[in-house]
Amino acid sequence: MSRRTLLRSIAATGAAAAVPGLLTACTSGSAGGDVSNAGKKLAPWPTFRPAAGPAPDLPPTTAGVQAGFTAYPSNLVGSVARTPGDGSTIKVMSVTFGTPPKPEAGNQYWKAVEKALGVKVEYTVIPTDDYQAKMATVMAGDSGSLPDIINMFSGFVLPREAQFVQARAEDLTPYLSGDAVAKYPNLAGIPAQAWQDMGRVGGRIYGIPLERPIPGSTLWLNQGAFTDAGMHDGWTAEDFTAVAKKATHGKAYALGSAKGSDFNYNVHSAAHNVPQGWALDSKGAFHAGYTDERFKDSVAFQAQLRKNGSYHPDSTSLSTSDAYTLLLNGTIGSLQNGFGNYTALYPDSKGLLTPAPALPYSVNGTPGGVVAARRSFGYTILKKAPKERIEMMLRVLDYLAAPFGTKEYELTHFGVEGVHFTRGKDGSPATTRLGQVENITNLPFRYLAEGPQVLFVPGFPDATRALHDWQQKVVPVAVRDASYGLQSATFNAQGTTLKADMDDTITSVIAGRAPLSALDGAIAKWRSGGGDRMADEYAREHAANT
Repeated sequence: MSRRTLLRSIAATGAAAAVPGLLTACTSGSAGGDVSNAGKKLAPWPTFRPAAGPAPDLPPTTAGVQAGFTAYPSNLVGSVARTPGDGSTIKVMSVTFGTPPKPEAGNQYWKAVEKALGVKVEYTVIPTDDYQAKMATVMAGDSGSLPDIINMFSGFVLPREAQFVQARAEDLTPYLSGDAVAKYPNLAGIPAQAWQDMGRVGGRIYGIPLERPIPGSTLWLNQGAFTDAGMHDGWTAEDFTAVAKKATHGKAYALGSAKGSDFNYNVHSAAHNVPQGWALDSKGAFHAGYTDERFKDSVAFQAQLRKNGSYHPDSTSLSTSDAYTLLLNGTIGSLQNGFGNYTALYPDSKGLLTPAPALPYSVNGTPGGVVAARRSFGYTILKKAPKERIEMMLRVLDYLAAPFGTKEYELTHFGVEGVHFTRGKDGSPATTRLGQVENITNLPFRYLAEGPQVLFVPGFPDATRALHDWQQKVVPVAVRDASYGLQSATFNAQGTTLKADMDDTITSVIAGRAPLSALDGAIAKWRSGGGDRMADEYAREHAANT
C-alpha cells in the first residue's frame, strides 16, 4: 500500500477511532465559569437554510440519508459574493491526518486558497499523535498567544475544555444564533443536528461544527468473499456466524480487527441494539449501554466468533493501517472503519475487490441496528477579537464551508485545475503528481469549516448508488448515543479512563483471556467509579435542553 493510500485511509478513518468528548467539561461551580446549560437561557440554534448548489442525482431524505452524486457537476456555481478577507494575517491551528505541508512560499495550493480568501494564513498543523499534548500547552498559555482560529478535534477528551472555550473563545451567539446566521449562507447550510451534537456552553454558542453523516463505525466487507459464503439480505446472527465460518479458510479470515476496536465491538453491539454509549428512556433517565441486558449477549456472540476461528489471530495487535492492508490483499474479509472510509476504500480496492458496507443482522427475531455517529466531528472556535475582525473571520469560514458543486469547494478540496488536478473523462477532478503533495489532507482547511458532506466517489457511480441504497436501509435503525451535545463533569474528568478499563475487559473476554462473568465486576467498577454520576449529570443536562 502506498504512503498516499495509507494517509487517505487514516484521514477517512479518523472519526471511527475518536473518543467522544465534544464540549464536555466540569459543570456548575468549577473555576473558570459555569459551563452547564441547566438553568440558563438557551441561545436558539442557527436557522437552517440549504446553501446554493447543484441538484444531486440521488436526493437526501429528512431522516438523514445523504445526497448522492453519480457524476461530478458540469456547471459549478459560486457561493460567496466577494473575497471575504481584509488582507490581514490569520493564524490558524488544526489537527491533521496527513504529512506536514510544504512551506507556504513554495506551495501553490496554499497560495491559491490564500488569494481566494483574501488573507495570509499562518497554518499550524498538529499530527493526531501530538494533538492532546499540543492543545494542553495552548490551553495553558496566555490569551495573546492563541491562534485566531482553532479546530477543537473531537478525537480526544481535553480536560476542562468547555471552561477554556467559555473563557478564551469568542461568544458567537450574536453572530450565528437564529436568523443572524443568514449573513453567512454557507454556515447557515450546516444541518441543525450538527450544531446540536456540538452542544452549547452555558447556554451559548461558541463553535462552528464540522458536519458528518449519520452512519458511524461500519463493517466494510469484501463483498465477493461474503457473497460466495452465503451472505444475503435479511440475515440473522446465526447466518452471520455460518457465513463467517465458511469465508474463513487457509490463511484467509472472514473477520479482521485493529487494535483498540474490541474485535469490532461497536458494529456487533449495534446489531444487538445495545445503546451506543447512552440511551434515554421516556422518563428522562439515562441508561448506559454497559448496563443493558443485551450488552453481555453481544460480547458473548463475538467471543464465539473468535473461538470458532473467524477472526484473524492478530486482531488485538494489528494497527489500523496494517489491518487495512490485509483487507485489500484478501487476507481478511471485513474490517470495522468509519463510514467516511468509503472515499478511500473504493479507489484503493479497484482491481482487488468490491467493497460493501454490511447490513446489520437480526438477533432473536429483532432487526439489528447500526452505529450512529456524532453529527459533529469537531468544531471551530475563534479567539476573542473586535467585532469587525470576528465578522471577517466568519466570512473566511463561510467560504471554506461552501457546499459540493461550487467553485469554492473545488478550489479548497481539489486545488487549481491544470496544477493540482486535471479532468477525467466524466469531468471529475483527477489528482496530478503535485496534487498528491499539495492538498487538503496535508493542509487541512476542511478541519476549519466544511459544508455538508455528500456521497460521491470520482469514477465510481455504482458505488454512490450502492451507498445511497444502503443508507436508506440503515439510517432508520441507527443506534444513537443520547449524550451527544450534553455536558457531564464526571465524563470529562474520568470518562476516558473508565472507558479504557471497560474496553480492556471486553477485549479480554472476546479473546478468551477472561470469562464472560468478568464483565459483571467491570460494570460494577465502572458504575461506582463515575458511571452512575454521569447518568445523573446527563439527565439534568437533557432536561435543561428540552
